[in-house]
Amino acid sequence: MSIKDFLLEKMIRSKMKDVPQAEQDKMISLVSQNPELFKKIAMEVQEKMKSGKDQMTASMEVMQNHKEELSKIVPK
Repeated sequence: MSIKDFLLEKMIRSKMKDVPQAEQDKMISLVSQNPELFKKIAMEVQEKMKSGKDQMTASMEVMQNHKEELSKIVPK
């Protein structure tokens, strides 16, 4: 595990501290599989928040825009 992966895992776990361990592990696995997609999503959410939208609305809009890409990597 690289330092970058270690720090990413720590950050995800700190943001998801109230989420069960198994769900945290799934999210870490998804982000590790396609970090560029999640980086792109995070940047787009930040941009929408800067334009005045709350985090939940911005996140939902961006996730909807990337629905097809996400459906390919999220297990059913």
